Amino acid sequence: MSDRFLSRRSMLRGAAGAAVAGGALLALPGAASAGGGHGHGHGSIPLHRISVQLYTLRSLLEKDLEGTLSALSDIGYRNVEMAGTYGRSATEFRKLLDKHRLRATSSHIGIDGDVDKLIVDAKILGHRYSAVPWAKYETVAEWEAFAARLDKAAKAFAKAGIQFGYHNHDHEFALVEGKRPFDILAKGTNRHYCHFEVDLYWAVVAGVDPVKLFWDQRGRVLQYHVKDRGADGGWADVGTGNIPFKKIFDGTPGIREYIVEHDNPADPLKTAQVGFEYLRKVRF
Repeated sequence: MSDRFLSRRSMLRGAAGAAVAGGALLALPGAASAGGGHGHGHGSIPLHRISVQLYTLRSLLEKDLEGTLSALSDIGYRNVEMAGTYGRSATEFRKLLDKHRLRATSSHIGIDGDVDKLIVDAKILGHRYSAVPWAKYETVAEWEAFAARLDKAAKAFAKAGIQFGYHNHDHEFALVEGKRPFDILAKGTNRHYCHFEVDLYWAVVAGVDPVKLFWDQRGRVLQYHVKDRGADGGWADVGTGNIPFKKIFDGTPGIREYIVEHDNPADPLKTAQVGFEYLRKVRF
């Protein structure tokens, strides 16, 4: 992960609490007919679809990369989503993952550099998915140009057998010159190559119904960032906040990965464990 990405995340810490503090929670439809559990508590998330965004544990990974990966494996994780290699090469990082029985099924990467090199590294690391974690522009023309670059990258990754997409925050749902950037990305990319990794926290902060978004983009929402919202509007450990995950999960069948995330946890390993246990036990 680049320093620019880290700095961007730092700026979001303050914005998160202010964005929706005191706001009403979205009234999401149960969509019982659409969900795997049909609202009767029979739906569940298999282990191989549970992951954790390593950005959640960056403070630990920077100090003890191998020890932190080992701890995640001990919690029960078998998949992780990467956000940088902490000074290791792709080959070196893959060896550590293999040693601790982890698979980096997904990653956050930028596309401003050498896309061919990114693909080589992604194959070494064993990624099935990759996504751009952040983009922000002030004009429709700039968003359209980015969509074209995203589409080109997605087609290149597809040739290597890797699904490429985009991870949202809240600003993609705010109007820019009368248009939502998210809609520009959806229209400007090929649905067969470019998917969406929906961050549920940021979608809710933006006032978007994740279930409706899922069906509006039918077949394109493949991954969730499962991030909870506390009473103050800030981040919370998964399952301890007020985002109605059961209703969302039940109303959106076919999600391939449920990725635990918290942008600024006080105790990263505890956060990872709470999230893992919630996703293993939740029924919908």
